Amino acid sequence: MTKIRKIIHIDMDAFFASIEIRDNPVLRGKPVIVGGDPEKRGVVSTCSYEARKFGVHSAMPAGQARKLCPQGIFLPVNMEKYTRVSVQIQQIFYDYTDLVEPLSVDEAFLDVTENKKHCRSATLLAEEIRKRIHMETGLTASAGVSFNKFLAKIASDINKPDGITVITPDKANEFIEKLPIEKFYGVGKVTAGKMKELGINNGLDLKNFDQAELIRHFGKAGLYYYNIARGCDDREVETDVPRKSLGRETTLQIDISDISEIIKILEDLSREVESLLKEEGLAGRTVTLKLRYENFQTVTRSLTLPGLVDEYEFIRNTAVSLLKKTQAGQRKVRLLGVTVSGFPEQESGAVQLEFQF
Repeated sequence: MTKIRKIIHIDMDAFFASIEIRDNPVLRGKPVIVGGDPEKRGVVSTCSYEARKFGVHSAMPAGQARKLCPQGIFLPVNMEKYTRVSVQIQQIFYDYTDLVEPLSVDEAFLDVTENKKHCRSATLLAEEIRKRIHMETGLTASAGVSFNKFLAKIASDINKPDGITVITPDKANEFIEKLPIEKFYGVGKVTAGKMKELGINNGLDLKNFDQAELIRHFGKAGLYYYNIARGCDDREVETDVPRKSLGRETTLQIDISDISEIIKILEDLSREVESLLKEEGLAGRTVTLKLRYENFQTVTRSLTLPGLVDEYEFIRNTAVSLLKKTQAGQRKVRLLGVTVSGFPEQESGAVQLEFQF
């Protein structure tokens, strides 16, 4: 008989904003928005729950956030400080299990099937971890507890902030069937819209589609959707997740269409990416150009090279060549980014030269 796993997903509540409020109690109870300058085309990284009541959310243009919440208190991102707190929180996790998979600075999966406290209850462990986080950092965290990563991830969002949700095997089917399709982890806005066009509004509707139908409509992702509709997710908590990419991007203060200006910015970004690669001791085969037009339409153009790349000249030349596959120069641009990916430890099979458009 297969042993049922016990997975906890910890998700910090409004992490960046909560740290700022902790360090400056005058901000408590106020709409705090952490991110770029609203006067300089910045983007919201996160915001307090008071700001969310006005419709502000992460990835929103800071200028739009200011219109929705004119009384909002805008603060710059202090990633060095947030990373220090993140490390402190992760140290707490390792007191309970070595099977920790950080997803970002503010969330992680923990497999506590076998744990250092010899505790049989994942729920009790999750509550203890949340209490320790609050006691040692002054911050709150929400937790999801279940028998796989998919359900634990969804559960952690149910009772935010400062809450816990447990989904046991006997409750999983009922929970999934009632879950709105846009709440499914791995189903984005575009996919949710397509699903609703097919009459899939919740987990029960999704379960009524057979595997072949879902693959026909959604490609390889269809198999994932078929499985999660049935609560099946056999992914393990990965303790050594390889870095998938390294990159830099910038939101411009004004929209530009001058190709020479765009190339200059790509050169600066390419130098930063080279520096990041050297620091990490990495080299990749794929260079990706990211570009956002003035109407917020975002496009990416990638080229996979025959050899490993970590030098400025190759990164810069590839990024500039990919510009020809965009409408830069004809349309104004508000964001530019350069990324290198395809590191050797992630690859399998033969390497081939290819464009990905």
